[in-house]
Amino acid sequence: MPEGSKEGSKLPVWVFIQGGGYAGNANANTNGTDVVAAGHDVVFVQLNYRVGALGFLASEKIRADGDLNVGLLDQRQALQWVQKYIHLFGGDPDHVVIHGASAGAGSIAYHMTAYGGRNDGLFAGAIPESPFFPTSRTVAESEFQFDAVASATGCSRAADELDCLRGLDINTFQTANVALSFPGGSGPPDYYFLPVIDGDFSRKQMYVQFARGEFVRVPTLVGGDTNEGDIFVPNATTQAEANAFITDNFPNLTADDLDNINAAYPPTPRDGHGAYFAQVSATYGNSTFACPGFVISSAVSRFVGQEHSWSYLYNIVDPTAGVGIGVTHTVDWQYIFGLTEADQTPVMMGYYLSFIRSLSPNTYKDPTSPVFGNFNSSLFNRLVINSPLNSSQMETVSDGQKAGCDVWYGLASTLEQ
Repeated sequence: MPEGSKEGSKLPVWVFIQGGGYAGNANANTNGTDVVAAGHDVVFVQLNYRVGALGFLASEKIRADGDLNVGLLDQRQALQWVQKYIHLFGGDPDHVVIHGASAGAGSIAYHMTAYGGRNDGLFAGAIPESPFFPTSRTVAESEFQFDAVASATGCSRAADELDCLRGLDINTFQTANVALSFPGGSGPPDYYFLPVIDGDFSRKQMYVQFARGEFVRVPTLVGGDTNEGDIFVPNATTQAEANAFITDNFPNLTADDLDNINAAYPPTPRDGHGAYFAQVSATYGNSTFACPGFVISSAVSRFVGQEHSWSYLYNIVDPTAGVGIGVTHTVDWQYIFGLTEADQTPVMMGYYLSFIRSLSPNTYKDPTSPVFGNFNSSLFNRLVINSPLNSSQMETVSDGQKAGCDVWYGLASTLEQ
């Protein structure tokens, strides 16, 4: 909280939900000192939540005697706490903006679509930064994970498996909190324990809910990075290796599906990498992060109003990136919070602070930054942040990238595992 703030100050509230693929808390204890320094006039809140099997183990046994998606419910409880108590810290409960990175951004999308898009008044704006949309499974399709955990811990032999699991010490439970292959897969996916469609908090695929307007309608700023997939994918040297990675992470794809995906994302050379590295990186990065961002921006533009929808692409390679590694997933996060001194720090921090304070990235942006145009659901235009910064400008998403996203949109129901 800023120096001098007190009860009744009614300052805008920035709530940050960290990422980690729903498997870890990857941005723990994010330092918000710079964004709440004197003159910025915001109250900053960060939260932790249960992850992995502790947060997202799913079974009808759990539904019958407990809650599903408890990692997301932890976040929801924190947002309710903010509504009840943030005024004591000088914050305005009517002006809360939720921001998340990666799975934190996916969580933002879940809260926007929670309970069929019911507006509980928990936030007035949203910033999904590289929103993470992995496979979306039902409870029935997740029973194999519950069975695997029960078997690995010896609880499958108990009269009441759930009661046995609840009675385990944490070290024993954690031995089973590991990723395995999806049924029919050749290896474990990048992310294994994930939110499920439970018919209550999560009622349909988020793709479907955003397309139908079934979400909390608030101004939204969506961020992304040029090479979202680079840090996740193998150094594939053959098409078979690339296909194996994709099918391990997205089960139920047919041979025709893979042909369509590979046609939309042809192999391109990348220095220091195998012939198919760039292909699988683009495939995974678009399907899991970039295309979900377009879905959110488009829905907000259509249902809330174009004047309330913004999207950016961060396109500056980090100086510590390895040879042939591009602008990686959430690399912009460090500049948003001022954790790294660089020319782009005041630009990124300025846009974010402006949105937090006024629900527009332009009102209080750094004076040297370009005007941030709105996202149009027909044109798909976004701000591309380049180096040098004075070359940053609004650009229209390429027809090729839109066509690649159309392939994944068409497979959305298939990827419900």
